[in-house]
Amino acid sequence: MSKLDEVMKICQKINNERELPALLELIANETKELLEADRSSIFLLDREKHELWSIITLEGEQIRFDSRLGITGDATISGQTINVEDVYQDSRFYKKVDESTGYQTRSLLVVPIKNHNGDVIGSFQALNKKNGGFTAQDQKNLELIADHIAGAIETTQLIEDSKDYQKRLLKENNHLWKEVEGRFFTQNILGTSPRIQHVVRLIEQISDTSLNVLITGESGTGKELVAKSIHYNSPRTRMPFVAINCAALPESLLESELFGIEKGVATGVERRIGKFEEASGGTLFLDEIGDLSLTAQAKILRVLQENSIEHVGGRKTIPIDVRILSATNKDLEREIKKGNFREDLFYRLKVIHIHMPSLRQIPEDIVLIASYFMDKYCKTMEKEPKKFAPDTLEYLSSYSWPGNIRELENEVKRLAVLTPGRLVREENLSQHIRNTIEQTDKTTLNSTKSLSLKENVQQLEKQLISETLEKCNHNQKQAAQLLGVSRQGLINKMKRYKITTNRITP
Repeated sequence: MSKLDEVMKICQKINNERELPALLELIANETKELLEADRSSIFLLDREKHELWSIITLEGEQIRFDSRLGITGDATISGQTINVEDVYQDSRFYKKVDESTGYQTRSLLVVPIKNHNGDVIGSFQALNKKNGGFTAQDQKNLELIADHIAGAIETTQLIEDSKDYQKRLLKENNHLWKEVEGRFFTQNILGTSPRIQHVVRLIEQISDTSLNVLITGESGTGKELVAKSIHYNSPRTRMPFVAINCAALPESLLESELFGIEKGVATGVERRIGKFEEASGGTLFLDEIGDLSLTAQAKILRVLQENSIEHVGGRKTIPIDVRILSATNKDLEREIKKGNFREDLFYRLKVIHIHMPSLRQIPEDIVLIASYFMDKYCKTMEKEPKKFAPDTLEYLSSYSWPGNIRELENEVKRLAVLTPGRLVREENLSQHIRNTIEQTDKTTLNSTKSLSLKENVQQLEKQLISETLEKCNHNQKQAAQLLGVSRQGLINKMKRYKITTNRITP
């Protein structure tokens, strides 16, 4: 029997099976034999949670992970088949799944599963070809099967079966989920742009460590959410996460709030522990660290150096085991030059650096984030589901959002309550958003009219280079390829237009 005949036979079996778990188990077993693979798995895409999850694998396990991670995640986002002969030589490979299951992946063939509209609804992967890597014919065969099962998964009955099965499985294994609660907290970091993917991957890379992390970014970009993601993906996940806003901490209360105080230090004062002890074994999040006085900075530095504290009015040294995550919207290196921040503390805090981009730096994510908030608040406030009109989405994407995600979330929450009907139109947007965009359009038009042809071309070229660098996360090689120029040519143009790079680095 030829390989094509075997593929057709598998497709016939698919048509005869009506229970989704049994169907996917059948496909996994048959495909494993067809491709001479050690294992095969089917993952469905949960767009709301940004997760890929397997209903069943050959070992009967359920696996969940962030759909933006790993080779499988890359195939899901790109919608392209990926064939890798040695996964540990591929930087995209997500080792966490191997580590959690104890399975050792060598070669990997991943095919996205698409519905009749061409939207990716999951992925089909085969692991560890028994003799070498997967061939081009293996790839064609897996793509044929993936095309066939997409239709089966899309049927109403199978979708309902999958939901019922998922609920039963989650209920039966509830105690197991509690043990790993928070392990997938990165799904709450919204966006699929290169900058956001970089943040998610960096969190995963440091998840098994207790390194101190400095999180920077403008107000409203989600710095505290990143801090929580780091904590709940770390070995300290079952220990306390304690947050304190340094900007709201009066100098007179600093020591007692952070380090604790002994009874009787002042009239009516009772003994209490401070934030460092409260976070013992876990994580202490120092928000707005750039607003601390130099005196406060010196005291925190001493704690970090000695890994111990003393209560106000106490003489006993108390050892501490706390991971420090800090955040600021200030440029600390500039503050150091001004004499407002201690350089030695800066390097203690910035073992790892994560920068959260502003919304104007990731305009491609605005529609996704706005739609997520609209679905969320329509459900929580029991409003009828609403969608954005195309013109409205253009307004949302064009606005600069000085308050970033926090401002966008509040605007969408207002729209969910006040918009009549199911379609959000541009006239429903806040007046200041519409006024700002219309004024920007007028200013741009007037400035363009006043320029010569040469100046207009130069302005357009400068804008195109800047946008392409932003899209490529300031990778000059990639940007040059997209622009169709040499890397040196791009560098020369950047010098001419005084365009500086701002690469995100750990």
